[in-house]
Amino acid sequence: MDLSYILNELGEDRAAYFNAVTPPIIQSSNFACRTVEEMRYMLQHETEVNLYSRGNNPTVSMLEEKLAALEGTEQAIAFGSGMAAVAAAVLSQVKAGDHVVCVKKPYIGANKLMRHFLPRFGVEVTLIDGTNAQNFAQASKENTVLYYLESPNSFTFELQDLAQVASIAKAKNIVTVVDNSFASPLYQNPAALGIDLVVHSATKYIGGHSDVLGGVVCGTRERIHQIFKMEYMALGAVLSPHDAWLLLRGLRTLPIRMERVAQTTRQVVAYLQQREEVAEIIWPFLPQHPQYALAQKQLRNNTGQFTIKLKTDDLKQVETFCDSLQHFLMAASWGGHESLIYPAAATYKEGSYKSALPFTLIRFYIGLEDSEYLIKDLGQAFAKMVG
Repeated sequence: MDLSYILNELGEDRAAYFNAVTPPIIQSSNFACRTVEEMRYMLQHETEVNLYSRGNNPTVSMLEEKLAALEGTEQAIAFGSGMAAVAAAVLSQVKAGDHVVCVKKPYIGANKLMRHFLPRFGVEVTLIDGTNAQNFAQASKENTVLYYLESPNSFTFELQDLAQVASIAKAKNIVTVVDNSFASPLYQNPAALGIDLVVHSATKYIGGHSDVLGGVVCGTRERIHQIFKMEYMALGAVLSPHDAWLLLRGLRTLPIRMERVAQTTRQVVAYLQQREEVAEIIWPFLPQHPQYALAQKQLRNNTGQFTIKLKTDDLKQVETFCDSLQHFLMAASWGGHESLIYPAAATYKEGSYKSALPFTLIRFYIGLEDSEYLIKDLGQAFAKMVG
């Protein structure tokens, strides 16, 4: 299916809404029935019709159809946040007494889900180094039902060989879930590599403007219907029509935003490679990265996130560098128009450093600004760092 068709036409019926170029926001919680028989039908087919916006809504459904097409899956279901989508995907596959294998160092919300939430309900979780696919096989037990992956993850960017992990999982009848937020659906399609459920924080690249929260799970019609009937309807973490409309707006410019981000990121990384203050750049798209070959095989292009390690043992120097940046905002998310940093040093508190990550690590996200504008800002911050 052509990308331009997906982004600009798929799921849109302009004749149904006065030939408006932009789809309307169907800001209704309820949809009326004309007869008892019609309502009876709608109650029995709630996965397919508009009855109550805690289930389906026309604006949300339009977004879901486009996202499923972008990921190459049969169906998608949208949630109010990326973490809601992750939780629903995982909870849909587990019950008390089951075992889950998860990559170590997942996103903080997924980490809490795996280490604290699931064990409360009798689900055992084993965290492994996912860079070696055989670790999934070795960690599996007779009661293992799920492999949870992030490829790459969101700070140190370890990848998993998705096709190899999916092959191991299918041989053991284990379901695979991957968070694909780093790559966007444009630059990586895990379902084509055999992954069962693909999750996105739509807050990131899909939204693209740092003004909306959202999440999505993509998969087969059977799996998505299963999630709809239970985790979606029972837990209620639904996406509002207005937020769906904002995400539809974000999709219109996704290809050009991703291209701009990719190009500028390469230029900024090239500059940072020349700086003596930088001890290491953690980015799977550098030839010296241990997983460079896998990144080239799985990902169609680089995106805007990378992490640097400053060449210092002085926390104050790290703080000075970060505080001196004028055009990189300091914030937790990424994927919008603005460039950001997230310093590991932010977890330093009351005289003790409480993180498995060195305080010298700083995650960068490159937005839509001009590369020279960002590089100039980095230069003045390095100058202040070294005094």
